[in-house]
Amino acid sequence: MRSLWYGGDEVFCPCCEGKFRMFLPFGAQQRTNAICPKCLSLERHRLLWLYLKNKTNLLSKNLKVLHVAPEYLLKKSISVLPNISYLSADLQPNEAMVQMDITDIKYPNNVFDVILCSHVLEHIPTDWQAMAELCRVLKPGGWAILHVPLDPKLDKTLEGSSDLSPEERERLFGHHDHVRMYGRDYKEKLEKAGFTVKVDSYAQELGIDNIKKFGLMADEDIYFCTKPLSSA
Repeated sequence: MRSLWYGGDEVFCPCCEGKFRMFLPFGAQQRTNAICPKCLSLERHRLLWLYLKNKTNLLSKNLKVLHVAPEYLLKKSISVLPNISYLSADLQPNEAMVQMDITDIKYPNNVFDVILCSHVLEHIPTDWQAMAELCRVLKPGGWAILHVPLDPKLDKTLEGSSDLSPEERERLFGHHDHVRMYGRDYKEKLEKAGFTVKVDSYAQELGIDNIKKFGLMADEDIYFCTKPLSSA
């Protein structure tokens, strides 16, 4: 049945470069036009890959990259780039090249040119500690994209207590093992950790036609973080 979705060229997946009639529904709320029928990329993966290719130096400069909790389809594309020295890391020992607790990173200061960390911080009770550690190991002048689920209607991040049931977490945060839902104060949290932050409404910049073509969320922003040169 899934092969029926392959015919057509109304949408385009930048991750696998496949053309389809539409993306498939996905998620608890069955978001329409969400998941690629070929590579299984979601909206956030497609947005991030477009941003990395079009608005960063990832493809053009020799960079040492730390990829936390690596998504397979992005790891596959980034790790083979000839200009990239790539290291993947995960809390689970068999999920990446090295095991790493990002609240206590066993690397010295100023090691990585780039850090990619998507949909990880919402699982960590002491997220402030993880943000500070990621900033510490980033080189001055380096950049990071720390992507999280975020509700733009929330002024302040909604934190959950440790005694919440999985069902309550699902209701409040969208997933049973999330400990918070970030709000618009996420930028301030990153800045407090030491980053300079640009909130880039890249999906909006692409325009409504490309939002539909690439299967993006119109209100999803990129939080582009840099470490000040003065941190050296």
